[in-house]
Amino acid sequence: MHYTLQIFETDEGFAARTDPAQQAAYWGGTMAYLKALKEAGVFVSGAGLQPPTTATTLRRAKGQLVLHDGPVADTKELLGGLFIIDVPDLDAALKWAGRFPDREGVVVEVRPNLVHD
Repeated sequence: MHYTLQIFETDEGFAARTDPAQQAAYWGGTMAYLKALKEAGVFVSGAGLQPPTTATTLRRAKGQLVLHDGPVADTKELLGGLFIIDVPDLDAALKWAGRFPDREGVVVEVRPNLVHD
């Protein structure tokens, strides 16, 4: 079964990606996690995302598409990326989610993917 692990970060987490003092630790942890997923044979796909300030959101209002700059919601946790994994069940997906690098403010949301025939 495929599960998506959505990685939510704070503004500080996004800043660590490019801060010379924090960048190596930030990416080192993430790349080690990706390597572990691949070595275990559970990695299906994934992507890191640019900061939410680069987002464009489409909404329907009175039958018209309206574009907005920025993310869908204004929250403290911002979607930073995702991993799709193939594991037998939710318990296994939660174990992998629990192995994501321990960074202040990171939230990992686990969702089963829809199954299509």
